[in-house]
Amino acid sequence: MNRDASRLDATRPEGRLARGPTPAGRQREVWDRLMALLRDDCLQFDPPAVTREAESHHDPFRVLVATIISLRTKDEVTERAASRLFAIADTPQAMASLDETTIAMAIRPANFYPTKARRIHEIAGILVRHHHGQVPQDIEALLALPGVGRKTANLVLTEGFDLPGVCVDTHVHRILNRIGLVCTRTPTETEFALREVLPPEYWKPINTYLVSFGQRVCKPVSPHCSRCPISPMCARVGVGRFR
Repeated sequence: MNRDASRLDATRPEGRLARGPTPAGRQREVWDRLMALLRDDCLQFDPPAVTREAESHHDPFRVLVATIISLRTKDEVTERAASRLFAIADTPQAMASLDETTIAMAIRPANFYPTKARRIHEIAGILVRHHHGQVPQDIEALLALPGVGRKTANLVLTEGFDLPGVCVDTHVHRILNRIGLVCTRTPTETEFALREVLPPEYWKPINTYLVSFGQRVCKPVSPHCSRCPISPMCARVGVGRFR
């Protein structure tokens, strides 16, 4: 066990959850404390690009497209690329009428922009043909869309529709395992672990908080532990070098 594990209020047994014998009320205190610290930290900075898109337009289709553009792409690139594309087309009907090259040129230089352009065009066509030009509010229907995984589907539900969902990307997965609150191998395992232990009111904000936090402080390599507000409750699982 990590030598700093005594900082935690829960142990790390084999399996998905790092729950140990801690009483349920104490677990709730841990989540409340963590989310309060993350909220206070993130209030000082802009939210992620997709969250800003959702807050500005309250449009599930724009959230879906912006999320696809954002995959493995920096926020500042995502925001500019999405803005260029939405200036040309911001509905499924209008997007489906474009050709893939036009979409690709609009979202360039987002990483993998030709593939993303093809996916956006395909999805727009499917929404027009099979969903009356609307983004479905059902996670299984969202997952049936080409290129849409659980992260994207959950983000559309939470940010696009304000519905329950647990969006787990690499930041959420990495940081919660590093802290010691889950013991999982993949983001999907982390999502389902959180559905069991995370209080429902934190399902939506946890992604917003941890994406921002992971970009600035809790980086994959050499995290900034010396200025981390949650350092006293972190086990630093798997952390070798840190700043």
